[in-house]
Amino acid sequence: MNASVSIPSVMNLRPEAELAPTSGIVDVFNYGRNRQGIIPLWVGEGHLPTPSFICDAAARSLAAGETFYTYQRGIPELRQALASYHERLYGAPVDPERFFVTSGGMPAIQIAMRMIAGVGDEVLISTPAWPNFGGAISISGARPVGVPMNFDQRGWSLDFERLEQAITPRTRAIVINSPANPTGWTASHDDLRAILDLARKHGIWIVADEIYGRFIYDPTLTVDGRAPSFRDVMTPEDRILFIQTFSKNWAMTGWRIGWLEAPPALGQIIENLIQYQSSGTPVFSQRAAVAALEQGEDFVAMQIANARTGRDIVGHLAETGLVDLPPPSGAFYSFFRIRGARNSNEIAFRLVDEANVGLAPGSAFGEAGEGYLRLCYARRAEDLEEAVRRISAALPKLVA
Repeated sequence: MNASVSIPSVMNLRPEAELAPTSGIVDVFNYGRNRQGIIPLWVGEGHLPTPSFICDAAARSLAAGETFYTYQRGIPELRQALASYHERLYGAPVDPERFFVTSGGMPAIQIAMRMIAGVGDEVLISTPAWPNFGGAISISGARPVGVPMNFDQRGWSLDFERLEQAITPRTRAIVINSPANPTGWTASHDDLRAILDLARKHGIWIVADEIYGRFIYDPTLTVDGRAPSFRDVMTPEDRILFIQTFSKNWAMTGWRIGWLEAPPALGQIIENLIQYQSSGTPVFSQRAAVAALEQGEDFVAMQIANARTGRDIVGHLAETGLVDLPPPSGAFYSFFRIRGARNSNEIAFRLVDEANVGLAPGSAFGEAGEGYLRLCYARRAEDLEEAVRRISAALPKLVA
């Protein structure tokens, strides 16, 4: 388990760096990653490697000598491909000038936070939430403010009264992740309109993480095969920054390439921040991303089908009678409450030792996640079936 690290005061570090939170997900990952026979369901990635048509595009780029500095905002071909992809997905033309290529989703989040929040500011996050949101806010000097969601037998829901009550004169933004990691909560169009009205009323930004927008299971929420989006309800004047990545749809977690979508008026500011962060994303990675967008629909459809099957398999954990697990509406995680659990971190480590299964502790996603475990079901069906058997056998001992 993670040991605390003591930093000598003589080093005189900035508190934003020294107090950057440790990831409870990575702690368990590091603890069990080299175990023989472990079933690794702790992080948000599938079992499939990046498909060959994407890798081949990168190889051709490397062979052509595309190894030099490039456009800070991204090569024109990728920005146009992103615009075309969004037009296909959302049914309306999009200006390529809205897209800024980053070296992963995390740099996109960090750039967004550096633009809109700093020392003395606050950013609201509905919790349980992916811990990297809070980390990005904290290292920008701002304070993340968790707003607990509601949970009942139907699943998770946003508490709009609680959300508005959390807004203060220091509030600069609301982070909305839908479909959500870890809960699977998916905002309806009515939810999105209510959030947007709240942001307009108080003059604050929305940082929209719609990374899992293709992974949607609830037919009452599905819009042309995708989840509802702020794009469906916003106007050009609305202050919304969209965070995206190639990691999930196209099995490109290790490539570290994503994008930030923002009003074109912010273009030079974002370009400057990219320059001081990474000096741009490698061209060969961007060529691979173009191939993903232009040739990857069949692969994405397979990913979604696999996740749907995984969701059904993992749902059998409810048969133990020891967990509360409403079917998630979107994303590819089961976030289940263990009845009687008081320390999800301890249970996650014990599951590694006693079941040889790796799950993420709910406490890693904020106080509202204590007592839960997160399981990524974008994995091989037979591995999920075995994981369910092992967890079901281990749980009675873990909560006794």
